[in-house]
Amino acid sequence: MQPITPDAHGIAVLILTVLALFLFTRDRIPLESSSLVILIILVAGFELVPYERDGETILHARDFFAGFGNEALVAICALMMVGKALETTGALQPLANVVGRAWRTRPVLALLTTLVAGAILSAFMNNTPIVVLLMPILVGASLRSKFPVSGVLLPMGLATIVGGMSTTIGTSTNLLVVGISQDLGMHEFTMFEWVLPVAIVGGVGVLFLWLVAPRLLPDRTPPMGDTTPRVFSAQLHVKEGGFAAGKALSEILAKADGQMRVDKIQRTESLVLAKLPSVKIQPGDRLFVKDSPENLKHYEQLLGATLFNISDIEHPVDEETPLKAEGQQLAEVVVTRGSPLHLRSLAAARFSSSYGLMPLALHRARAPSSQVTGDLNMIRLRAGDVLLVQGSGEAISGLKDSGSMLVLDGTTDLPHTHNAKRALAIMGFVVLAAALGIVPISVSAVVGLGLMIATGCLGWRDAATALSIPVVMIIVTALALGKALMGTGMADYLAISFVGAASGLPTPMILSAFMLLMTVMTNVVSNNAAAVIGTPIAVSIAQQLGVTPEPFILAVLFGANMSFATPFGYQTNLLILSAGGYKFSDFLRVGIPLTIIMWVGFSLILPTLYQL
Repeated sequence: MQPITPDAHGIAVLILTVLALFLFTRDRIPLESSSLVILIILVAGFELVPYERDGETILHARDFFAGFGNEALVAICALMMVGKALETTGALQPLANVVGRAWRTRPVLALLTTLVAGAILSAFMNNTPIVVLLMPILVGASLRSKFPVSGVLLPMGLATIVGGMSTTIGTSTNLLVVGISQDLGMHEFTMFEWVLPVAIVGGVGVLFLWLVAPRLLPDRTPPMGDTTPRVFSAQLHVKEGGFAAGKALSEILAKADGQMRVDKIQRTESLVLAKLPSVKIQPGDRLFVKDSPENLKHYEQLLGATLFNISDIEHPVDEETPLKAEGQQLAEVVVTRGSPLHLRSLAAARFSSSYGLMPLALHRARAPSSQVTGDLNMIRLRAGDVLLVQGSGEAISGLKDSGSMLVLDGTTDLPHTHNAKRALAIMGFVVLAAALGIVPISVSAVVGLGLMIATGCLGWRDAATALSIPVVMIIVTALALGKALMGTGMADYLAISFVGAASGLPTPMILSAFMLLMTVMTNVVSNNAAAVIGTPIAVSIAQQLGVTPEPFILAVLFGANMSFATPFGYQTNLLILSAGGYKFSDFLRVGIPLTIIMWVGFSLILPTLYQL
């Protein structure tokens, strides 16, 4: 092995890579912002201090912009939008119906069916829409069959990650690794080239998720599973001699410690008073308020008023005529990336007026134990947050049918349109054209996107929401860092250092150790970042060892996909964390054993397949 001495540019790129990996783990800094900062530093640095060798510039700043036109990135973006069409047309509803019926009869076998179906679907489309599709079905089915929700959602989510490893298009990570290895002049992988090792090892993993994982998970209560905090609309009739009679509105609100919210003040059938602090309340006035039954009864006693239901002004509220909310239902709305609520407040999204639903409570995904203070409508929502809402059945169905948000209300109704079969046929064309080698996946995905839009299966607005800016930016930045690592020789230096540290080990053990390193990295930073940075190093390691690079490239691919052990390792983990009421430790309970099973399995099967 030739000794390599890293130069100033190589050391600077390595430091920048470490900085990038650190920034990608900071929850308070948007992923796209971190990516842009790293990209700016990289291109500005190489522009101001050119990287020259023998008087010739080796790396230009413009080389780092090539990621925006990378074939793998084009394919990823097109597949995101094609997958959105399957989601919005309800093309997978027949599968949902089968799963729902199975859960009603034989829950244990239904769990296996769900895991296998989720894994197979994930081989051909992004994991996120599959999890979004199955979550409401599984929540409702689990509640009806008395099967713990916590024993279902996490195994299902991890099964989709396992299945996503099996094909070129299963995840964006797979496409990136294959694209980069091709750019480096390596072997061009076909769509199903490594499906056999994943089927063998992943099959064991799915059995673990079916038989063992539910027993390892405590029976968690979903964060919004309590249906008691309903809000009722009611009237407080001001009585002669009561505290409120003759008082200004500001005094009445102060008496209630500022907790009571008055929607309307009605004096006669045709006279509604402005809600000014100075307005005087007279006997006979009606204050229209919304709150819990306990609070409304408290206000009645405090103000010396009589409480009536909003729709019944003849009978005061008592034990015989309790408060009623005719036709009102509760539902949980999980904020997903690309939904109208993502990174916006309820007020900015005009949630209540647009959907006719009242927000009651909020569960924060990344700080489940923290109390939400202040005005619920003004809080900026993030992916994974769960919102408890109340409204009519029609309003909740309308929100669900819009296809723009993930609604958990215990039913299995899904949007379904006449375009569903058309969308499935187009997706079949995309997969088959690439699988048979007729055209590259980037071409078939772009053609499929055009067909989805031309046939009305997908609108431009939905296509735009499916395109994730954070994903695009982190891929471009990671590609630029990978190019810099290779161009400055730092990837070779790291590879030689790694091989030198493991020089006494046989090649299969070096392969296994490298895969474990990628697995640890992907549970801390983005899987795409780990994959793009790891791929050129994997190629260099194989070259230093004098062996075929394919198993080392697959070690990167498999390792970077094993985002099982933390809720932040993959975006679907975050959705499941909230909706299932899980704790961080639950991911460790199931994720670590699953990671060990998959790592040991691939460590045994890859050297056998490639005769290392």
